[in-house]
Amino acid sequence: MIHSWQMSKVYSIEWSVPSLYEGKLLREFLVDQNISKRTLTSVKFEGGSISVNEREVNVRHPLIEGDKIKLDFPPETGSRKLIPQSIPLEIIYEDRDILVVDKPWGMYSIPAKDHPTGSLANGISGYYKKLNLASAVHIVTRLDRDTSGLVLVAKHRHVHHLFSLHHQERKVKRTYEALAEGVMTSTQGVIDKPIGRKETSIIEREVRHDGQYAKTGYQVLKQYPGAVHLSVKPFTGRTHQIRVHMASIGHPLLGDDLYGGDVKRIKRQALHCKSLSFFHPMKEEEMEFVSPLANDFREALSVLATEEMNNPLC
Repeated sequence: MIHSWQMSKVYSIEWSVPSLYEGKLLREFLVDQNISKRTLTSVKFEGGSISVNEREVNVRHPLIEGDKIKLDFPPETGSRKLIPQSIPLEIIYEDRDILVVDKPWGMYSIPAKDHPTGSLANGISGYYKKLNLASAVHIVTRLDRDTSGLVLVAKHRHVHHLFSLHHQERKVKRTYEALAEGVMTSTQGVIDKPIGRKETSIIEREVRHDGQYAKTGYQVLKQYPGAVHLSVKPFTGRTHQIRVHMASIGHPLLGDDLYGGDVKRIKRQALHCKSLSFFHPMKEEEMEFVSPLANDFREALSVLATEEMNNPLC
């Protein structure tokens, strides 16, 4: 498989037909490559094309072993409501298909109704505009405004579609570091509780019997007097999942005043997406990235270490 992204032009994928598809229709081959019906519709009506051996064909074309298939996707325009902005981005990795960005806390992943600018999506849109890339912004792994760390972005809707499939198969994995209140009685555990929207709030979530399935694993990295440093792994991706689950067992995150966390040591929820691993659907290889802890998180750890030294019971 060959793929390419040309400035201001089209995103393309090329294949050589294996013997398995001898005599089969092009449609069947494309479906097996996870090309969605929606994508094929956009190719047909929005300016893309499908060719076999450099001749444009439709999806009913019969295949022969060794045929060269090329799929040109239509250019993406993105949302007219998304305002491109020149915002400094901490790009950890970039290729023709994806971006991995280290998001600072205090930045929305996407614009909010009362915050139409300043988001990660605004900055990515501005970055694409600077590079003259005909792409919309497809954020695969969003983070809450006050959660820092790694974010995965697909540069094309087809790649985003493939990552959506990978999400369902638990192939996109994230590990967080967190600071939570209290003393843990065990060094590790799993929280398996459904999460839903709180009826009295449009923002807050809670554990509720009619919520969506949610599962979070955690491991103690270090116990401090009255607070604990954790490695946390969400197995599902519900809104506010880690924050809600930790609060539900009596250990709200430090700084998370929405869910009962103390704000003395840090002014936002002490949550950082430390590592991100996934199977790259186009390169067909496993990739993993690690982000250093944000400054305020490290400062909170220093405060906890000082408290430990000054605590005569430690």
